[in-house]
Amino acid sequence: MTDLSSKNSQDCVLLYDGQCRLCVTAKRGLERLGTERPAEAVRMIAYQSDEAKRALGTRYCPGRPDVALLLYPDGRVAGGLDAFLPLLPGLKGGRVVAMLFRFPLVKPLAYVLYWLIARYRYSVFGEVPLENQEGPAGPPTP
Repeated sequence: MTDLSSKNSQDCVLLYDGQCRLCVTAKRGLERLGTERPAEAVRMIAYQSDEAKRALGTRYCPGRPDVALLLYPDGRVAGGLDAFLPLLPGLKGGRVVAMLFRFPLVKPLAYVLYWLIARYRYSVFGEVPLENQEGPAGPPTP
């Protein structure tokens, strides 16, 4: 992974689809929840941004991403449900949800559910205009 910027270069970065209504809503929800442990900060940026292109380098593919991506400071990349599972313990109430994944059938079912939602997210939830990546996010345009 290339340098994301001098600020917060030790943070994980969650890349989300900035044109997907579900993804943008989920991002705002995660921001509202906040984290209980600020040492495990996660920055969230739209996959369509220049910063995401720089972060992914040759791994970047133009267009809509298939899944959300979590970029670790050491260069590892996790995608799909695996991008969210490491974030659960740091979210308010996330430890309880993380405990559910210890049951045998929960994780495989969650992978299938994530895949279905990711595949059909535009037809079910719709599209929003790409947010301004420089300033705070405003309400989505209808």
